Amino acid sequence: MVPVLVVTEVSYLVGTRLGSDAEVRFLGDLASGHLGVEPVAAGDWMRIAELVHAYRDMPLGTVDASVVAAAERLDVMTVATIDRRHFAVVKPRHCDGFDLVP
Repeated sequence: MVPVLVVTEVSYLVGTRLGSDAEVRFLGDLASGHLGVEPVAAGDWMRIAELVHAYRDMPLGTVDASVVAAAERLDVMTVATIDRRHFAVVKPRHCDGFDLVP
C-alpha cells in the first residue's frame, strides 16, 4: 500500500533520480493495482498532526507522518523508504519500531 500523500513525493523522486521511464512504471503499478493507494482516513488527520508536532525538531512532515498513521491503522510494521533518518526515530503506537526496507 502507498499512502495517497506519498504518491506525489515518490513520483517526483523517481522522476528526478531515475527518469521519466521509471516514473511511468510507478504510475502504471498504481493504475494496474499492483500497488494499492491508501487514502487518509478521517481519524488519521489528528494523528498526523500529533506526529508532526511531536517530531517538529526533526522535522517530520505531513507526508512521512501520514505513512506512520496509515501503518498504525493497518497494523503494518514494514516500511519501504529511503528516509531511514526519520523512520528509524519515530515510535509508532502499534510496535516498538518499523522494519525498514531496503
